[in-house]
Amino acid sequence: MYAIVEIAGQQFKIEKDQKIYVHRLNAEEGSKVEFDRVMLIDNEGKINVGKPTIKGAKVSATVLNHLKGDKVLVFKKKRRKGYQKLNGHRQYLSRIEINTIEA
Repeated sequence: MYAIVEIAGQQFKIEKDQKIYVHRLNAEEGSKVEFDRVMLIDNEGKINVGKPTIKGAKVSATVLNHLKGDKVLVFKKKRRKGYQKLNGHRQYLSRIEINTIEA
C-alpha cells in the first residue's frame, strides 16, 4: 500500500514505516503530525485518485528530528566581464516516519 501526499508544498510517494526528509515542519521532535492532502492511494492494486484530494483520507507521521541538509553552492559568472559571485546555503529539513495511511 502506498500513497501520494502533499507535505510542506511538495508531493511524496510514501509507504508505511518509511522515513523521509521534508522541508522543516513546525512541530516538536517526537510529536505526531497528520497530513490530509492525499492525492492518490493504492491498496493492493485498487487505486483511488482524488479530484484533487481524497476526502477523509489522511496520513499520520512522527517527527524524528530536525537537521540541516548538505551545502548547496550557487555560482554566478558573466564571461569576459570579470564578474563572479559564489553563494551557498544549507536547507532546514525534518526527518519523519510514516505511521499509518488511512483511506
